[in-house]
Amino acid sequence: MSTRTGRLSSPVATAAGLAADVRDRAAVWDRDGGLPDTVRDEVAAAGLLAADLPEEYGGAGATPAELGELCAHLGGVCSALRGLVTVQGMVAAALHRWGTREQRARWLPRLADGELTAGFAATEQAAGSALSAVTTRIERDGADVVVTGRKKWITFGQVADVFLVLGQDGGRPVTALVEGWRDGVGREPVRDQLGMRAARIAHVDFRSVRIPPGNLVAPAGLGLSHVAATALNHGRFTVAWGCVGMAEACVEDAATHAATRAQGDAVLADHQSVRALLARAAVQAAGARALCCRAAEARSGNTQRGIPETVLAKYAAADAAAAAGRDAVQILGSAGCEPDSRVARHFRDAKVMEIIEGAQQVAEQHIAEHVMRRYTAPRANGTPAGAAGGAAAR
Repeated sequence: MSTRTGRLSSPVATAAGLAADVRDRAAVWDRDGGLPDTVRDEVAAAGLLAADLPEEYGGAGATPAELGELCAHLGGVCSALRGLVTVQGMVAAALHRWGTREQRARWLPRLADGELTAGFAATEQAAGSALSAVTTRIERDGADVVVTGRKKWITFGQVADVFLVLGQDGGRPVTALVEGWRDGVGREPVRDQLGMRAARIAHVDFRSVRIPPGNLVAPAGLGLSHVAATALNHGRFTVAWGCVGMAEACVEDAATHAATRAQGDAVLADHQSVRALLARAAVQAAGARALCCRAAEARSGNTQRGIPETVLAKYAAADAAAAAGRDAVQILGSAGCEPDSRVARHFRDAKVMEIIEGAQQVAEQHIAEHVMRRYTAPRANGTPAGAAGGAAAR
C-alpha cells in the first residue's frame, strides 16, 4: 500500500472508483473544452499516472493487463481522461527504456506523482503518420542544444510542463525534453475540434528554444526508431484499451435505452433491427477486448509479439468503438444526439481514435506485412511457412 493519498493496492480498482466518481462530470468537461486542473490532480493522487512504472520510480508496477483495464475504465467515461494517462505513460515509457540513469531519476518520479504533466510533440503539418518527415531541428549550438519547429495536435499541450520532442539533427532523428517554461515555447490552444475536446490540445511552437545537452534522450539516429517508437507503442496499447471501454459503454447505454424506451405497446428491444445492432456492437466490443487481452499477454512476455499484437488490438478496438458509437446513437435516436449524450461523445471521440497513434489504413499495412512474414517466410527446406497447410505459430 502506498502512502500516496487515494492510492489502493490495485490500480484497476482505483481507476474504476475514479471513473464512477467523475462519470457525470465528463460531459461538462467536453462542453467546456478542458479537463480541469483539479481532475488532473485527482488522477495523480490516485496513482494512475505512469502506473506501470516500477515502484522505485513512483509507479505502481502495474502489469500490462492492469494498465489496460484501468484505461478501459477511464476510456468508458472520458477519452480525454484516458488521454492524460496515455500521454504521461508514453513519455515515461520512452524515458524508462532509453533515458540515462540520471534522466530516469530526475524525470520519472515527477511524472508518476503528477508534479509534471507531459506532452508528446511529434506530429507536424506535413508529418502525421510519416514521422520520418518531421522538420523540427534539434541541433547543437555551442554549449546548448537549440530546438526550432512547430508541432501540431499535442494532447495536453496547453498545460504540459515538459515535452518529449521529435526532431532532426543533420538528417538523423533525435529526441529531447523541452520544459514548457523555457523562452521560445509558444502554445496555440485548439478548441471545438471533432473529438477529445477536453484534452487541452494545442499546437506548440519551439522558437529557437535553448536546452542543456542533458535533455537529449538517446543518441542521434535513435529518436524515431527507438525513443518515439517506444512511446507510440505504449500509446497504441492504452488507446486500444480505452476504445474497449468506449465500445462497452456504448453497448451498455444502447441496451439500457432499448430496454426502457417504449414505442406504442412495445419497447425498442422487441424490434429485431435494434437487437441486430446491439448484437453486432456487443460482438465487436468483445472481440476487441479479447485482442487487447492477447496484446497484454504478449507484452508481459517481453517478446517481439507485443508490437504486432498491439497494432492489431488498437486497429480492432478503434473500429469497435467507432461502430458501437454509431450504432448506439442510432438506437438512442434523438436522445443520442443531445449535447451531453455519452454515446454522442464517444461517437465523436472514436473517429479520432481511428486516426491517432497510427491511422487505420497505416495499421492495415503493418498488419498485412506481419501476416505475410508469418505465412510466407521460407523454411530451412525452402518451402513457404504456410505451404504444409498448418497454421504458423504466433
